[in-house]
Amino acid sequence: MKPDLHITALQVPLVWEETIQNREFITKQLHKFSEKTDLVLLPEMFTSGFTMNPEAVAETMKGDTILWMKEWATKLGSAIGGSLVIKEGNKFYNRFIFISPEGEVNYYDKRHPFTLAGEHLVYSSGFEEGIIEYKGWKICLRICYDLRFPVWSRNTHNYDVLIYVANWPKPRINAWDVLLQARAIENMSYVFGVNRIGGDEKGHIYPGHTAAYDGLGNCISEASVVSEFIINAKLNYLKLQELRKKLRFLEDRDNFEMY
Repeated sequence: MKPDLHITALQVPLVWEETIQNREFITKQLHKFSEKTDLVLLPEMFTSGFTMNPEAVAETMKGDTILWMKEWATKLGSAIGGSLVIKEGNKFYNRFIFISPEGEVNYYDKRHPFTLAGEHLVYSSGFEEGIIEYKGWKICLRICYDLRFPVWSRNTHNYDVLIYVANWPKPRINAWDVLLQARAIENMSYVFGVNRIGGDEKGHIYPGHTAAYDGLGNCISEASVVSEFIINAKLNYLKLQELRKKLRFLEDRDNFEMY
């Protein structure tokens, strides 16, 4: 039987396009961890905020932030994941990096750039399925705007956990809450959504609402206040499998062909 998966999310404010300051602030939070966790999650573009100026903050897969993530994964004995701006060749990607305690690197590039902000004009869309395995759990990685497109997150791979990292603004936070719950219900999966807090240079305010849901859409953990930085949830594999055996809704799902 697979052990519970303990996930810890950091719901943090981000300094606009200041990579070093953001890493330093997150480092302070990591030093506060009082119990062992299996996975640490950071928000979308956790080194910069949601910027359409990738040239100012882009790194490579051998850059300082990747090295920093590897160092902390080793120190904590846990995986660490979140998205940042990555440059490959002449292209920029909003990339979800997932690094295991052993230093293994997996990634997923955001499939749906946020056209309302012009993200599609400066970042290339990804085509990876974003499915990884960690500690016997199958995990699906997604980023922010992907949440609005249920077909792309449809559980045709029998994943156990669906994760979204985001910079989701206050005026549409109700959609964030509702859609996270809906993704959990329709995919009979645990869902964990990590959103930032604070404001940015564009005047957007981010209210957090980091939360975890079970396979029936029940909220099992959430940030109780906007200033809360550390949110924990423990996911039980046996309960999820028992639920799927009792309620066989996934057997009737549509099998979409992705391209």
